[in-house]
Amino acid sequence: MSARGLVEVTDSEFDRPVFRQSGFDGILTAKEMDEKISACLKKTREAIGISRADLAHLLGLSVSVYSRYERGSEARMSVPRLIHLCEIMGFMPLDMIFDTAPHLWGKTPEEAEDRLTLTKLIERLPPDTVRDLIRLLKRMTPGEQAAEAVAPSMREGH
Repeated sequence: MSARGLVEVTDSEFDRPVFRQSGFDGILTAKEMDEKISACLKKTREAIGISRADLAHLLGLSVSVYSRYERGSEARMSVPRLIHLCEIMGFMPLDMIFDTAPHLWGKTPEEAEDRLTLTKLIERLPPDTVRDLIRLLKRMTPGEQAAEAVAPSMREGH
């Protein structure tokens, strides 16, 4: 566990100790992560100019249920609900996860921000450019050339 940077922590949300990775500001509790997710939802909703009532309607929820997501209380969002929110509000799940756990993108806040910026730039590229970029990055990544040589024979069922 320590080789992966995981430490044992206790969190009131869990019955037993769990193993977590420290973020840039320490290890967040589940409640603190819920609060960050809630803030991200509210900020995104307000930025696109949609009311809670209209968003709740589009999600097939009552306003009170959706409001719990924004308050981070009593209701945790399922992954399908997150995907639905992304479809409606036009954000990527990575945006919300980055706001909550940027340490998953890099060893420093700057490295994490650079990787997120790169991801956002790639999202806007046309498909042909993305394919060209993938080929270029594979040539630049150690070990990818060997994997690339094996991959075509695996796809062909050999």
